[in-house]
Amino acid sequence: MDKPKHMHEMIKIVFMDIDGTLLSEVDRTLSPNTERAIKELLRRGIQVVLVTGRPYSLCEEFRRMGMDTIISANGALIKSGEQVIHKSVLSPDMVRTFSEFAQENGHGISYFTESFAMNGKYETNKRITNALQDTLGIMDYPETLPSLEREIYCLCLYADQAEAEIYHKQFPSLNFVRFHEYVSNVLEENVVSKSSAAEKVLTFLNISREEAMAFGDGENDIDLLEYVGLGVAMGNGGEHIKLSADYVTRKASEDGIAHALKAFKLI
Repeated sequence: MDKPKHMHEMIKIVFMDIDGTLLSEVDRTLSPNTERAIKELLRRGIQVVLVTGRPYSLCEEFRRMGMDTIISANGALIKSGEQVIHKSVLSPDMVRTFSEFAQENGHGISYFTESFAMNGKYETNKRITNALQDTLGIMDYPETLPSLEREIYCLCLYADQAEAEIYHKQFPSLNFVRFHEYVSNVLEENVVSKSSAAEKVLTFLNISREEAMAFGDGENDIDLLEYVGLGVAMGNGGEHIKLSADYVTRKASEDGIAHALKAFKLI
């Protein structure tokens, strides 16, 4: 889709996914060119907002770069600095019942609080450790959640499609959103999304969606790219997200963010 040449005069905020967007899809590193591009946006007074499926605690390196508004857990927890803009807390009864069922069936669960923890010691389970590396870049097995008596924003179930069937039957009111062959998000009926989270941030900052730009590479970024004024798909993204975008840039590993920001004269 053609966008006006003066787009750079309109954009006040840029939403960015992390894995495969800010970080290389090859080795999960942040390139010097991408880091420079982010810092230049911030220097020019353009807000940069992280929007990710990661738990809040795994965004610390970006906060240190000056990106302090963070949409984490796909929108279940949104913070600007230390101020909570929005949180979607899972019901304690559901968390407890689901956790007990998973324990009985020997499946791993991860809990997204402001930090990140698991439901037990499954570090010898290669499917879980591989999934943690694939989805979050976690190499060291996380701690076990000491208590369910805390706010939990998101659950992930570690089970393949066939294994997850017993959960679908046991918990028919829950939504299971698979984003990896061995991991599903477990959501209550109030489904969270990146676009609804972005809307909350824009309302908080008093910025219109037409003044927003977003970068993403995954299926769960499509609604965000379609929501903002200028949606950019990474070259390493799938065909579906590329068709949903206004512009397709280079791969994350080829400095796709810097390339698009220069193309639209934002840096």
